[in-house]
Amino acid sequence: MTYLWIAVGGALGSLARYSLTRMTLGWSNSFPWGTVLINILGAFVIGFFGTFTLASGRFAVSENIRLFVMVGLCGGFTTFSSFSLQTFDLLRSGAWGKALANVLLSVVLCFAAVAIGHVLAQRTVFRAAIAETREEEFTA
Repeated sequence: MTYLWIAVGGALGSLARYSLTRMTLGWSNSFPWGTVLINILGAFVIGFFGTFTLASGRFAVSENIRLFVMVGLCGGFTTFSSFSLQTFDLLRSGAWGKALANVLLSVVLCFAAVAIGHVLAQRTVFRAAIAETREEEFTA
């Protein structure tokens, strides 16, 4: 059953990636902005969801749901292989500056997106715990 969850998530993530790529074609002809955006969004989702649904946390979900989102959806959605090929194509065409920009933007912004997702999930969990404590004090 775990493999089915991952496969369905991967299929949905791939469809979302294709859709977003098609939507960015008009403004990303000379630079792979669609891929950069997809990787940033995927990094944010995995950073947020991974922290928000930890087994030890308030919003824990089953391992299958975590695998569905983090391995399936994010794995199908993010595009490291596309990123690598597009960077290689930029290098082959002599666009060294664009290739470097693609690497730096993707790596730095994706790392930042994971960190922001993680911090937002931690704050959300913390605020929920405070609200629950206040509610318990109020009803006691």
